[in-house]
Amino acid sequence: MRILVFQHIACEHPGIFREFLQSDGIAWDAIELDEGQPIPALDRYDALWVMGGPMDVWQTEQHPWLIPEKAAIRQAVLGRRMPYLGMCLGHQLLADALGGECKLMAKPEIGVLGVELTKEAHRDVLFRGLPTKAKALQWHSVEVTRLPPQATVLARSPDCAVEAMRVGERAWGIQYHVEITGETVPQWGCVPEYAKALADRLGADALPQIEAAAKQELASMTLAARRLYDNFLGVARAHKAARGSGRAAQ
Repeated sequence: MRILVFQHIACEHPGIFREFLQSDGIAWDAIELDEGQPIPALDRYDALWVMGGPMDVWQTEQHPWLIPEKAAIRQAVLGRRMPYLGMCLGHQLLADALGGECKLMAKPEIGVLGVELTKEAHRDVLFRGLPTKAKALQWHSVEVTRLPPQATVLARSPDCAVEAMRVGERAWGIQYHVEITGETVPQWGCVPEYAKALADRLGADALPQIEAAAKQELASMTLAARRLYDNFLGVARAHKAARGSGRAAQ
C-alpha cells in the first residue's frame, strides 16, 4: 500500500494521519505542488489524498500548477477510479475538477464549529461509525456551490450546504479539517492569508480562543479521525486487492 499526497503549503500536511500511517507501516509520498515538485505517475499509488492550502481553485494564473493538479485528480478519480480523500482545498478541487463549482462564501467558516451528517452518510462506508453531530475545525472562505455529477452530500452545517460529499464510489471531499493535531491551529495562525481571514471574521485577538476550543475537542476529533482513516484504508485495501485479482486473471 502506498498513498500519494498533494500538498499546497508545508504546514497543511496529513496531520494526525501521519501517526496512523506510521503505526500501520503504510508508505506515503508528499508532493509539494506549490514548490514546483512534479506529479508522479499515478499507477505507482493505491490512493490519492489532497490537502488544504491558502489558494483558491480558480487562481490558475497565480498558481499555474493547479491546472495539472486538476488533470491528475480527474485521471485518478474518473480514469483510474482510485480511492480519493480531499480536505478543505482538496474537497473544493474535487468538485471543480469534476465539473462542479466553488464560490466565495457570504459568511466564512472559521473556528471550532458544528457539522452534521446527512442520512446518506449513515449508509456511506467512509462515515460509518461516526456521530451524526460533531465539532470540527473550520478555516475556509470558499464553498462548493454546485456538485459535480454523481455526487452525494454527506455532511452540512448552518453556513455551508456541502461540508462533505462522495463522488462516484470511492472519492470523498471533506470541507472541514479531520486531520487536526495540537499544533495545527498555532501553525496555521502564522500563515498570512489564514491570519487575515481569521482577523476579518472574528477579530485580531481570536487565535487563542480557537486554540482553546480546538484543544478542548481534540480527543474526540482524534477518535473521529482514526475511524475515518480506518474506513478509508478499508476501501483502499479492497480496491488494491480487486486490482490485483484483475491482473492475475489477465
